[in-house]
Amino acid sequence: MISKSPHRPLVGIFWMAVTGFCFVAVTALVKYLGDDMPAAQSAFLRYLLGVVFLLPLLSALRRARFSRPTLALLGLRGLIHALGVILWFYAMTQIPMSEVTAMNYLSPIYITLGAALFLGERLTARRVIAVLIAFLGALIILRPGLREISPGHVAMIGTAIFFAASYLIAKIMSGQMAPSLVVAMLSITVTLCLAPFAWMVWVPPTPIQIFWLFLVAAFATAGHYTMTLAFAAAPVTVTQPVTFLQLVWAVILGTVAFGEPADAFVILGGAVIMGSVVFITWREAVLRKQTRATLPVV
Repeated sequence: MISKSPHRPLVGIFWMAVTGFCFVAVTALVKYLGDDMPAAQSAFLRYLLGVVFLLPLLSALRRARFSRPTLALLGLRGLIHALGVILWFYAMTQIPMSEVTAMNYLSPIYITLGAALFLGERLTARRVIAVLIAFLGALIILRPGLREISPGHVAMIGTAIFFAASYLIAKIMSGQMAPSLVVAMLSITVTLCLAPFAWMVWVPPTPIQIFWLFLVAAFATAGHYTMTLAFAAAPVTVTQPVTFLQLVWAVILGTVAFGEPADAFVILGGAVIMGSVVFITWREAVLRKQTRATLPVV
């Protein structure tokens, strides 16, 4: 009999709060770098510098044997994720931090739709309503007709879609290889896929730009690690609402550090989207419990 790890909600909440801080730090550092360096090159250098954090996994990567279909999926995911990263870096130079953070909450909604369309998962009436509410939140943020929708907003919509597609591919691969290898191969393939885009717009980076991008890579890696600690300590239904703190911190940091006005519509829209995400997460947890309860005891 395999013993389950005990649920430690306070520990899970703590690690998810740290995760949010790390990801907001990534956003702030990219915002600070600005558009002096092309988005594709910034993204490439961030991932290239982040390869150093894969050193502990080198032996596991050497031992791994990937089939051609698996390599094809890894390559496809790397390309899709790379496009999303380029759009995200571009959006950071065009719109406020709070809007980037709020619109990034749409990724789980696109994942829900993609799972129904491509993975055959059932889309219940409750999920449809939650998805529609999330899109209402996006409309509150964008306010079409009341203000101009900038290329940065369009880039963030594309970012959320590409990241959702990347997650769905990872979900397909989750039963084929260890999660640590999935993450490692993502870093490698994204770096390779970003290289030609970076080469086309390359400008000589300064030492200080390299330093800041290394910090971006460090905070991003730390954020993914602390997220796994949060998931191991408590259910997603406990930790998911904590991610809304990212928007709070992004609003505060954007206002204090970059002089971006706090937009009530962005906060409201982000809250609506986050509420929809939390509802979907909670419903999936309930359904999983019901499924386990109906399974025969063997």
